[in-house]
Amino acid sequence: MGLRIQNNIAAMNAHRQLSIADAGLSKSLERLSSGYRINGAKDDAAGLSISQGFRADIASYKVASRNVTEGNALLQVAEGAMDQIGNMLTRLKELATQAASANAATNIGKINSEGNQLLLEIDRIANSTTYAGTKLIDGTFGVSVVATTTTSTFNSTSGLAGVSGLQSGQTYNIAVVTSGAGEHDITVSATLASGQRYSETVYDIAAVTGTTSTIDVKFATLGLTLTLNSTATSTLGDGKAIVARTATASDFQIGAKNSGDDRIGITLTSLTAASLNTGLVADKLDTATEAQAFLTTVDSAISALNTKRGDIGAAQNRLGYASANLASTIENITAADSVIRDVDMAAEMTSFTKNQILLQASTAMLAQANMAPQNILSLFGG
Repeated sequence: MGLRIQNNIAAMNAHRQLSIADAGLSKSLERLSSGYRINGAKDDAAGLSISQGFRADIASYKVASRNVTEGNALLQVAEGAMDQIGNMLTRLKELATQAASANAATNIGKINSEGNQLLLEIDRIANSTTYAGTKLIDGTFGVSVVATTTTSTFNSTSGLAGVSGLQSGQTYNIAVVTSGAGEHDITVSATLASGQRYSETVYDIAAVTGTTSTIDVKFATLGLTLTLNSTATSTLGDGKAIVARTATASDFQIGAKNSGDDRIGITLTSLTAASLNTGLVADKLDTATEAQAFLTTVDSAISALNTKRGDIGAAQNRLGYASANLASTIENITAADSVIRDVDMAAEMTSFTKNQILLQASTAMLAQANMAPQNILSLFGG
């Protein structure tokens, strides 16, 4: 050490080492208290970027796992309704077997009456089975509007802000007639899958006011709801048509990416009596001859229902495997993120202890370095 007092190099060196030890101790305290090796981009920019990507995927996979659970619940609701429809078809076969035999005699009218009630109940269940407000087995699930030149488009100037309850593959014709000052009658007609043609009118619809206002007009017989905006009465007119797309698979998002491999498509079709078999109609058990033919009709309907129920069972099994895979994926990606982001507590505690000792030693040596220039005073002693 040179005998100089203007610049105490030894003290400067001790102070630098003290600052390094203090910074290391502070970093160890931060990591030990947070549990993370990376607490900011400055700690590991590349590692932070990779970890954030993992965390976004993990969050998405967790939601996808909930989607699978909810999708399975939706299918369970539909399958439960199918079970009851199957029970009624079985009862219809019992009744048909009884009515087809000569011993039914005068009781055949009662048998026919019960059969008619069962058919009504099949349709009621098919039309009322819903999940979170969405009908499942009435033929409207997954049905949207076909974009054609004859179809009323959905935009701010078309008058139609939305539509729900479309039957697969059907065309709905709309007519609007002025019924009074500021009021209109709206008629919708369609030929549904059962072969029956329906025409339903909702009367005295008041004009919608305000550019952002809408009104729902419900056609109960058709199961259709039109959402109209303020331009509806002037733009719909006569001759408009809504063409329903044939039911397609509805996608359940079971992955974190925008790709077909991250979705499962499930189709639910109509399970009304007429959809199961067009011959499944009322008053087919009022004579032995008709009852005998009705046995074949019911057998065909049971076969159709079993096929559709089997499809739902297969979809539920597929969702089960998807759920198991998601659980494994979430676990493994979380582990990968932990390797990058989390601190090794044992190793960091070792570093903390080292820095703590270095801090104490550097402080002591800085004190010694500051005392060293005092020796120069002995030169002035004479």
